[in-house]
Amino acid sequence: MGQTTFQGPVRSLNGFYSQGPGTIVTVGSATLTLDPATHGGKLLVITAATTTITLPAVNVTANPNSSGPGSDPNTPNNQGVTYAFVNTILAVAIKVLAPASNFLLGSAMVSAATPSGFFANGTTIRSINLNGTTTGGIVGSYFTITAIASGQYLVQGELPGSGTLATPFAVS
Repeated sequence: MGQTTFQGPVRSLNGFYSQGPGTIVTVGSATLTLDPATHGGKLLVITAATTTITLPAVNVTANPNSSGPGSDPNTPNNQGVTYAFVNTILAVAIKVLAPASNFLLGSAMVSAATPSGFFANGTTIRSINLNGTTTGGIVGSYFTITAIASGQYLVQGELPGSGTLATPFAVS
C-alpha cells in the first residue's frame, strides 16, 4: 500500500498495528544516516557491533502555502517521528549521533547488578554510545529517539550493561 494522508483526527475502535518485513530495518553497516521516510516508525535492528548512526536534523518548518489545504505528505517537517532501536549483538562501539545544533533530552536506564539512570540535558548532549559493558549495549538493549522540537530529540531506553556503570550520553 502506498503512503496515505488523513486530514483531521483518525479514530480506530480496534487499534492499529504494523506487521511484515517492511516494519523492520536491519542496521548492519559501519555508518547509517537516518531519514524519516525510510526509518521513521520502524524497528531498527542493530546487527553491527561497531556502527555510527546519524539522526536527521529536526525540522519543524510548517508546510508551504503551495501545498494546498491540509498537510502535505511530502513535507520536510519531521517533528514527532520516532526511531526505535534494538541491539541484537554485543556492542563494541555503537553510537547514535544528533547533527550539529540538535540535542538529546531524556533518560536511559543502564541495568546490571545495581541499575543506574542517566540523563541527557537537551542542551549539550548529542550522542548515545553503547560499548557492550559499562554504558549498555548487551543483546536486548532497546531505546527510542523522537523528534520533539526544533533541534531537540527525546531519548528513552533500557540498556543492559555490566561492570561499573557509566553514562551512555556524550556531547558528541
